[in-house]
Amino acid sequence: MNENNILIEPIVNKEPTTSQSSYYAIRIKGLLDPRWEWLEGLTMTHIDPDETLISGSIIDQSALHGLIARIRDLNLTLLSLEQIDPNNLRNES
Repeated sequence: MNENNILIEPIVNKEPTTSQSSYYAIRIKGLLDPRWEWLEGLTMTHIDPDETLISGSIIDQSALHGLIARIRDLNLTLLSLEQIDPNNLRNES
């Protein structure tokens, strides 16, 4: 539970990536605070003056839908959501 007594269930795979989990890149409008507990296990990067990238391995489709619902409930603007191969990230820089 967090400071508001809200149960926060894990959305990320704590184990090494398996065939059941997938890696996602999610772009959000605005600069999110990287200390938000509900993003535990995901990487947050400010990529533009007004854009945040959330990325990491998510357990399954149910967890992904839960994350999207949280983004909606916080009235954040979802710019894009993409399932990606994490091995290709190193080649893009």
